[in-house]
Amino acid sequence: MTIRNPAEWGAAHFKSWSHGLAEAGHAIAPPARERAALEPTVRRIRSDDLRDALRKGLHDFMACRTDVLFIALIYPLVGLLLAELLLHGNALHLLFPLASGFVLIGPFAAVGLYEMSRRRERGDQVSWADAFAVARSPAFGAILAMGAILTVVFLLWLVAAQLIYMATLAPLAPEGWSAFTQALFTTRAGWAMIVLGVGVGFLFAVLALAISVVSFPLLMDRRVGVATAIRTSVRATLRNPEPMALWGLIVAGGLLLGSLPAFVGLVIVMPVLGHATWHLYRRLIPE
Repeated sequence: MTIRNPAEWGAAHFKSWSHGLAEAGHAIAPPARERAALEPTVRRIRSDDLRDALRKGLHDFMACRTDVLFIALIYPLVGLLLAELLLHGNALHLLFPLASGFVLIGPFAAVGLYEMSRRRERGDQVSWADAFAVARSPAFGAILAMGAILTVVFLLWLVAAQLIYMATLAPLAPEGWSAFTQALFTTRAGWAMIVLGVGVGFLFAVLALAISVVSFPLLMDRRVGVATAIRTSVRATLRNPEPMALWGLIVAGGLLLGSLPAFVGLVIVMPVLGHATWHLYRRLIPE
């Protein structure tokens, strides 16, 4: 073994890091000459395909027991969030926007589940550690970039929710659970907040679904950039408006039911939907 001097060692590592950054940059924005060849074909699907994706997602969940992973990672975060809201009553109006934010950032949070389903599909032995193997993927930079886009969408939704609250219920200044709940459901301002919040939240959910329904699985499965992944996801949504609308309702309804009571059901709902999304991708984008 040859012992290199510090200059040689630094040069070698700089070259390695540069190569990694170049790979990430290529994944985010591949050269123009490659884009046409990278545009995936999008299939038409039916409601039967959604049922099949959910069935396979449930099988992956039962085989991998990713509920344990979510208990370890998600529940502590949810507990801290709820504790913060309970201790500071002036943030109660953000409880629903934060909870519904699972719909917006869920595709990014589920990348480890896609990886587990992908490996299980190939017949590999799968463990919880495989959920973190995506960090070693050449597309990890593009995945982070796509995750940043969804995070921005989520933050914009919180800003919109705060503005709606300020324009409706805030002048009544309800403090504490009892006063807030009473004002929310017994005053015109409270109902205006509910209607506006649901309407605006629906628009954000449609946007997030359209740009991300197949983006993350596609980035993990093929050498494409973020722009190509988003375009493909939008094309899949436009080509299959009814199935995608039904899928959005399934996701929203599942997360709503999973959030009641006290987010207990999310331990099952989120992993099943995450695994099912990989199989939905397989239905939408032929190999």
